[in-house]
Amino acid sequence: MVTLESLRPRQFVLRRPGLVLSAFWLLLVLVAAVAPAVFAPGDPLAVDTAARLRPPSAEHLFGTDRLGRDLFAETVHGTGRTLPAAVLATLIGLGAGVALGLLSGFLRGVVDLVVMRLVDVLLAIPGLLLALMLVSVLGKGSTLDVGIAIGVTAIAGTARVMRAEVLRVAGSDFVEAARIGGARRTRVVLRHVLPNALGPVWVLTLLLFGVAILGVTTLSFLGFGTQPPTPEWGALVSSGRDFLGSAWWLSLLPGAVVALTILAANRVSLAFDGGRGLQ
Repeated sequence: MVTLESLRPRQFVLRRPGLVLSAFWLLLVLVAAVAPAVFAPGDPLAVDTAARLRPPSAEHLFGTDRLGRDLFAETVHGTGRTLPAAVLATLIGLGAGVALGLLSGFLRGVVDLVVMRLVDVLLAIPGLLLALMLVSVLGKGSTLDVGIAIGVTAIAGTARVMRAEVLRVAGSDFVEAARIGGARRTRVVLRHVLPNALGPVWVLTLLLFGVAILGVTTLSFLGFGTQPPTPEWGALVSSGRDFLGSAWWLSLLPGAVVALTILAANRVSLAFDGGRGLQ
């Protein structure tokens, strides 16, 4: 149970240090995406050949790349490329998935059959392969294109979760009471079914966000996302793969930022799973 004692900041931090650190990390990432100059005021593309391939130090926290550019500044400014694409992908996956799951679960019949067959088709294609196909058709190098491609791959899973919840809620007594009371179908869906079916979907939001970050960085790593010299997390990891033996920090440190962000998103999402994480 949540008590007044557990709601005090100090007690909450002591009881949930992992959750607090994860939320704080996500806040830092958000600030870096919106205002990168807060952490790295310099030009991330400034070249200094005299300082090329220097290891991490007090002067260069993440070291420098093969052109002497500050890797920390590149990573911070790259957040503004990775995060918007991941947010767009999350919104597409949630929005389209919720709409399809709601229609399928409530209307049933032919609509349910058609929607679920479409979902099955999407699930039958590996997510990375589908994203590569879509971004190749849309073009490459655009945050919008990458976000759309990753977002489409997230629709099927969200639609299935939403459909299952709609089927559960639609059979509830209060929904039947609303129908018997003469409420119109639209009112039943928007007032009674949708709000009560969104619980698990809210939990999926940060999980999808983490998956979207992984998808966006993967496409960039493979050369289908933001193109050099524009800094982006996946592109930074990719650019350092030829120097793993001599300059390990080029790929490892941006990759660690990606991993920590995904883990933080998953941690916060699981903590709020049905509200049980805060009890």
